Amino acid sequence: MSAVAVEHRRSVAPAAEEMRIRDAMDSDLPAIIKIYNAAIVTRVATAQLEPVTLEQRRNWLKEHSPDRHPFWILEIDRQIAGWLTLKPFLPRGAYRGAAEVSVYVDEKFRRRGIARALLEEAIMRAPSLKIHAIVGLIFAHNEPSLKLFEELGFEKWGLLPRIARLDENERDLTVMGRHV
Repeated sequence: MSAVAVEHRRSVAPAAEEMRIRDAMDSDLPAIIKIYNAAIVTRVATAQLEPVTLEQRRNWLKEHSPDRHPFWILEIDRQIAGWLTLKPFLPRGAYRGAAEVSVYVDEKFRRRGIARALLEEAIMRAPSLKIHAIVGLIFAHNEPSLKLFEELGFEKWGLLPRIARLDENERDLTVMGRHV
């Protein structure tokens, strides 16, 4: 996946850092995994309980395609600041136009608009990807993510109470959705 299907330059105040969104490449996997593993430890953003290895995720990018279910990274000054994936929501044909979104931001780049920029790109590009609905599965205790999704026009479409067990804590899962 070396083709760059998405490339936009954006500015973020106050530092006016240059952002660039592009398709992920195999050489990005170590940074992608580092960001993901840091999120696993927090028990806020993913149901994955154990860190993942490069070997376990070697085919991660092959599960995505730039023209249908992309895997994007956002770079700031050539550093991977965050990433976003769109994947099929459910395998049945009637859900063909629905995609599940996942977005993760490197700890040192948080509160700079990275997740917002990636989500805005996904919303904007969804029609060209033949996606009519985007669904985010967000833990109910992940208030910053819930707030961001709401700000971007997502609505609460469902709640799965105490569905996840993170260590000894039962957690609710909020289903956030948006038609595009």
